[in-house]
Amino acid sequence: MHHFETVSQAVQGLQQRGYAIDFNLQDNCLVCHTDQFGANEFEITECYRFEGDSDPADEAIVYGVEAYNGLKGILVNGYGMYSSSLTSEIAQKLRFHATA
Repeated sequence: MHHFETVSQAVQGLQQRGYAIDFNLQDNCLVCHTDQFGANEFEITECYRFEGDSDPADEAIVYGVEAYNGLKGILVNGYGMYSSSLTSEIAQKLRFHATA
């Protein structure tokens, strides 16, 4: 496992290892470009937590994600940013890795 001091270092480190796609959260899936992946169609392979010293807005989690079709990418999410509209499967998968 790698150790990074900042979110940008984690993103850069993942990119250097082939995590080239930017994933985003939607209600029931991860998306990139026109592709959508449900909870059973991707795995979180790496996870890095960052806590702001004094500003909660600086808190973030960087996920290394591998989709079932071989795509590798990055999802950056703030603590507590789990929308109530996320499906329970997606929210549970993110919470599990964020606390592991």
